Parts: sequence; C-alpha cells; structure tokens
Amino acid sequence: MKFLDSRIANLDPYVPGEQPQTSGFIKLNTNESAYPPAPKVVEAAGQAAGNLQLYPDPTLSNVSQELADYLAVEPDQLFLGNGSDEILAFCFQSLMGQGVAFPKISYGFYSVFAKLYGLTTRVIPLNADLSINLADYQDLTETIVIANPNAPTSLGLPAEAILQLVQAQPERLVIVDEAYVEFGGESLVPYVKEYANLLVVGTFSKSWQLAGARLGYAVAQPALIEILQRMKYSFNPYSVNSMTAACGLAALQSRDYHENCLKETIATRTWSKEALEKLGFEVLNSQTNFLFVKGPVSGAILYPALKERKILVRWFNQPEIKDYLRITIGTRSQMETLVATLKELLS
Repeated sequence: MKFLDSRIANLDPYVPGEQPQTSGFIKLNTNESAYPPAPKVVEAAGQAAGNLQLYPDPTLSNVSQELADYLAVEPDQLFLGNGSDEILAFCFQSLMGQGVAFPKISYGFYSVFAKLYGLTTRVIPLNADLSINLADYQDLTETIVIANPNAPTSLGLPAEAILQLVQAQPERLVIVDEAYVEFGGESLVPYVKEYANLLVVGTFSKSWQLAGARLGYAVAQPALIEILQRMKYSFNPYSVNSMTAACGLAALQSRDYHENCLKETIATRTWSKEALEKLGFEVLNSQTNFLFVKGPVSGAILYPALKERKILVRWFNQPEIKDYLRITIGTRSQMETLVATLKELLS
C-alpha cells in the first residue's frame, strides 16, 4: 500500500496472549491475577464513571502521592502512564541515544519497540539454564533493559547483582522492568535515590489486579522523570483516564487485600510447582505469578491438547524455549484441574 511507512511494513508486532470470546475456559495464559479487584476499587470505578464528561487530571497527583508513600520515594521521582507498555515505549523513544541492549528471551515488546523506533540494538542470549548473565552486559555502552524477574522464564536476579551493573558505568542507563517483582523478586526502587542512571518500571496489572485498567509507573531521579513527562505531554497528557486513576488510588488504599492476594498466589504457586514436578515436569524456580515448565512431552504438543480441553496456557515458538509452557498461577481449584488434565494427557 502506497501510504504504508516502511517501518511498519517490516515490523513483526507483539502478539498478546489469546483472549477467548467464549466462556468456560480456564485462562492461564496472560499472567493476570486470579483474583478480582478489591471491593473498594470496584466502588471507586463506579464513582469515577459519574464524571466522565470531564478530562482526567493529567498530573494524577492523588495516585502519585499514594504510590510515593507506598514505595517510599518522592512524588517527583514518579511517572504514571497507561500501563507499563506506554512507559516502556516512551523510554525506547527518548532514552536510547546510545542504542539499546536486552536479553534475547524476555518481554516481546522490547524487540518490537527497538525496531519500531529504528534503534541500534544488541540482543544478548541467555545462559543455557535460561538465566541472564550480567557479565555479558558489563562493558556495553547502550542503554540496558532487563526484566527482573524475567518473563517468560520466571527467574529473578538479586538486586545487588544489578546494582553492580548500574555502578560499573554511571553514564550508562539501566532500566529494570519489575512487572512481577512483588511475587518474590528484589526491587531496585530503594536505590533510585543513589543512582541517576537507574530507572525502574512497574505495573498495576499483576499484583494489584488491574490488568484491565491499564496503569503503570516509572521510578527514577527527577531528571529522567522530566524526560518521560515531556514525552507524555508531546503525545497525550490524558493517557490515564479518570476511572483508572480512581482504581489505582483505591487499590493502594486496599493494601491488606493486596497482601492477601499475594500470599494466596505464592502458596498456590508452591503447590503447583510440586504437583507438576511429580508428573515429571522440569519447573524453573519462579519469582513471578507464573511457572515456566518443560514436560515429558513438548510444549508444542501439550499447548493445543490443553486448549482443546478449554485450558489456555502460553507457548512460544522460539527454538530455545519451544519445549516449554508458561503457566499463569490461577486459583487453587484451577491449578488442580490443570494438573489433573496434564496427568490424564501424559498417561
């Protein structure tokens, strides 16, 4: 088509997990929370809906202050956006002047953004055990983007190891994507005050039960936050709508509910790991709300077999991980059904 930009013509878009349009599926494929939002969140969404004739507050001051208190940072060290994907897109557009480096097997949007924005890109293979080898990044000059814990592998790195990378070259930016950190990882947020070349990205989609609301955040020193604010106001100052802002604030004010959901998810993860290992699966140690597993039968075979039985998991058609499945931690009942179904399939 004559109007099509060549960048788009040659782009392989990000492929999201399947969203079934019919009922009856056990949905363990997109790392959503197994639990609904807190009651206070549902109430706040309804109240905010009554004022949708008005534009939302572009500063998101109420949510920023509450989140700053939760993270023990200053409001001017925070940026809020329409999910962490928007924030990552702003980062790729504005903070990659020296190029970008990231793991070959990680969040799929990194490679999409790099190509979309025409960035000089260095893609680093994982170790044989699917862990990230930070020594491979030590001497690089590009901006480094690391998901910690990593997806889809579920493996996390200690904060101290990443800090050594941050300290090695103060003129090089390190972006840490912490979408899953509250399920057992070590956050780098406490170190942002010390390091001007550290930026941490987080999301309300996983541990805060707000995947459908689209709210994410970045934590960094004010100079980096100002760059993201400039990007936002050059794109859409109202990218976070009023209902989402209200939901985010209410979620932060429902911390007991948040903690209980985390505990339930981690307990179910432990049970599921043990149950799958008894079936002969290799299960990587997880610091996330999902498991990355390799069974006696390839994931390429198990994925459609489970889908036929109305259980959705995620399979990646990549040579290094084509035998694996990524399985979101659902409720205990859902995971028991999954295990029973896999047992039947394998037998």
